[in-house]
Amino acid sequence: MKLTPAMQAFILHWGDMGSKWGLNRSVSQIYALLHLSPDPLTAEDLATTLNLARSNISTGLKELLTWRLIRTNRQLGDRRDYYTSLGDMYDLIETVVAIRREREFEPTLLMLRDIQSAAETDDTPPEVRTRIAETYEAMQTLDGWYEDIAALPRSAQINMLKVGAKIGSLLGDATGKPKKKKKKSAPAS
Repeated sequence: MKLTPAMQAFILHWGDMGSKWGLNRSVSQIYALLHLSPDPLTAEDLATTLNLARSNISTGLKELLTWRLIRTNRQLGDRRDYYTSLGDMYDLIETVVAIRREREFEPTLLMLRDIQSAAETDDTPPEVRTRIAETYEAMQTLDGWYEDIAALPRSAQINMLKVGAKIGSLLGDATGKPKKKKKKSAPAS
């Protein structure tokens, strides 16, 4: 696959952003290339196009499979695996949020619940018990909100995002002034 300058810029930027989100730069670049590719790619295709070591590609693919961000396909008469991304950005976001909730948020909720119970039976000062309870309650509220939103059909989720953006514009910023609409930048030539 021949990469245009725009494709290269996309892949490089996705790698930079991925490293800020806690993913390895190479893993993020692998995902970006799979996302852009109209056809499934083999590990060899990825290594050649991204100029990365085959071992790096293999490790990256395993991580992306663990995150459930890519799929593996087979083709008749070919022993190689072919990889594709989720494709739909909303599927990507939904998957990442669900996995991060599972890996990070749920264990924190369980820990806070146990800490709150322990604080009720030990010498934890009342002010600290209150702070722990408030923290747990806020996180439970956020988790309940997430579950309610996640249960909605995709079309309802997208409509909520659009309505939320409009409400945000109407409410204004912290000073009460209406938010300025962002100008759409012209495509680079």
